[in-house]
Amino acid sequence: MRGRRLLYITAILSTALAALFSLVNPIVLQISIDSIIGDKPLNIPVFLGGILGGITDKEKLLHNLMLAGAVMVILTGLRGLFLYFRGKLSAAASEGIARTLRDELYDHLQHLSYEYHVNARVGDLIQRCTSDVEQIRLFMAAQLVEVGRAVFIFLAAALVMFNLHVKLALTAMAVIPLVIAFSYFFYKEVKKTFRDADESEARMSAVLQENLTGVRVVRAFARQNYEIEKFEEKNADFRENQYRVLKYLAVYWSSSDFLCMFQIVLVVIMGVYWAVSGEISLGTLVVFVSYENMMIWPVRQLGRILTDLGKMQVAIDRIQEIFSIETEFPEKEGLKPEIRGNISFKNVSFGYEEDKPVLKNIFFEVEKGQTVAILGPTGSGKSSLVHLLARLYDCQSGSIEIDGIDIKEIDKKWLRKHVGLVLQEPFLFARTIKENISFANIHATEKEIFDAAKHASIHDVVLRFDQGYDTMVGERGVSLSGGQKQRVAIARTLIRNCPILIFDDSLSAVDTETDTRIRKALKERSKDVTTFIISHRINTLSEADLILVLEDGEIIQKGTHELLIAEPGMYRRVYEMQSSDFLERSV
Repeated sequence: MRGRRLLYITAILSTALAALFSLVNPIVLQISIDSIIGDKPLNIPVFLGGILGGITDKEKLLHNLMLAGAVMVILTGLRGLFLYFRGKLSAAASEGIARTLRDELYDHLQHLSYEYHVNARVGDLIQRCTSDVEQIRLFMAAQLVEVGRAVFIFLAAALVMFNLHVKLALTAMAVIPLVIAFSYFFYKEVKKTFRDADESEARMSAVLQENLTGVRVVRAFARQNYEIEKFEEKNADFRENQYRVLKYLAVYWSSSDFLCMFQIVLVVIMGVYWAVSGEISLGTLVVFVSYENMMIWPVRQLGRILTDLGKMQVAIDRIQEIFSIETEFPEKEGLKPEIRGNISFKNVSFGYEEDKPVLKNIFFEVEKGQTVAILGPTGSGKSSLVHLLARLYDCQSGSIEIDGIDIKEIDKKWLRKHVGLVLQEPFLFARTIKENISFANIHATEKEIFDAAKHASIHDVVLRFDQGYDTMVGERGVSLSGGQKQRVAIARTLIRNCPILIFDDSLSAVDTETDTRIRKALKERSKDVTTFIISHRINTLSEADLILVLEDGEIIQKGTHELLIAEPGMYRRVYEMQSSDFLERSV
C-alpha cells in the first residue's frame, strides 16, 4: 500500500458516508410512518433537522408527504455518488499496487542468480507474476474497503437499534457471534486448500509452457498423446483441488445463508410481537428489519472477505518466496578495475553439490590476447570452468584472478560487461535480427551491427532475407537454422568489444568452413582479446596458444597442439580419429 494509503483512506471514508446515507433512509421512513401518517409526536433527530428545513409542524408535513420521499431520493443519490468514489478510488489504488508488484517482481527476477533460473520452473514463475498478483489485486480492490463498510454499518446500526429498543437490538445481534465464529473456523480450515489449488495450477501452467516451448520436439517424436496425457493428469489434479475449494465454499455459503435468514426471521417474529403489544411502533419495526438486512449481510460477507484474504495470503506467501531469495547483485558494489585479459586459475575446485565436485584443483595461466582451447568428454566440467570466469557461479576453493585481482572482489555487472559469453544453446528473442544483435549494446550504430555480423559470418546470409536485418526471427529464433542462430548470437557478443571472449561450444552448429572464417575474422578483429573456445574439433583447437584437456573435472593434459599430438593421451586419440574420418571422407 506504500504510496497509496491516502487513496484507501479516502475510499473508506467514501464507503462510510455511503453507509451513513443508507442508514438514514430507514429513519426517514420511520418518521413518515409513525408521525406523518401515524399519530405519534414528531421527533426529528438533530442531523435530520437541517435536511427537513426546520419543518416541525405536523400539519405542514402531512400536506408535504412528498418531502419525505424527496429526502429519501436525495439520500439514495448521495449514497450512489459516494459508492462511485469508493469504487474509483479503490480501483485506482489496487491497480497501482498490482502494477508496482509486477514491476518489482520482474525487477527482482532479473537480478536473481543464474543458478536460480537454471533450476526454476518457468510456468510456476509466470503463475506467481500473473495469477497470484491478480489475487492480491482483487482483494485490495474490493474486500479491503468492504471491511471498512462492514465495521461502520455494524457499529452505527447497533448504536441506533440499542437507542430504539434494547431487547429487540439484542435479538438482532443473537446469531452474529455465531456467524463470525463460523466464518473464522471456515477460514482456518480452507486456507491449506487454497494453497493446494494455487500450486496445482502452477504445475499445470508449467506443463503447458514446457510443451508449447518444445512443440517441435513433440512433433518430431510424435509424442502428442503422451503430452496430452501428462497435461490431463495435471489438469485433473487442479480440477480436484479447485473442486475441494468449491465444496468448502458451498458448505459455507449455504450454512451462513441459513444463519443470516434465521436471524432476520427472528427479528421479524419478535418485532411483530412487540409491535402488536404496543412496546414498539410500526416505524421502529421497519427500521429494525431494514437495519438487520443492512447489518447481517456485511457480517455474512465476512466469510467471503476471509476467503479472499486466505487466497491473498497464499498468493503473498508464494510471491514472498521469490522476494526472500537474495539477489545476485548486493547493494555494496565491488571493484571496477580496467580489465586487460590476464587470467589465472589457482587450484580452483567447484561443485553444484558440496559432496560432488565438478572441477578439481584447476590451475593454469593465460596472458592477454592469448587463445585457450578446451577439450573433454561430456560432463568433464568444460562449461562449468568458463561459467566460473563470468561468475555465473563462484568457485568453492582456490581463486580466479583477472589482471592480479580476485574476481570475487570485482563488481559482477562490471565483470560481465567485459566478459563476452556465447552459450552452447543460443537464445534469440522474438524480435528482428538487428534488435537481437544490438541487444548487448542498445546504442550500437548500424555500421557496428553490420561489422559484428560480418565477423560472425552472418551478414551475407541476412542480406538474402526479404526484409534483411528487419527480419523477425520468431520466438527463440525458430525461423533460423541452428547455425544461423549461433552466428547471430556470436555477433551479439562481438558487438560489445569485450577484452575476454568465451565460446562455449558455440561453433558446433556451423560447418567447418564457416568455423574457419569466423576464427580468422576474430583474429583480425581483436588481437588483444583473450579468448576461450570449447570445441570437439581439432582444427578449431589446433591454433590455440594453450589447449586444456579435461576429464572428470581435472586437467589431464595441457599444452600446444604440436606438444599434445606428440604425446599419448586423449588429445592425440581424438586427433587421430578425426584425421582418419577426414581421409575416409576424402577417398
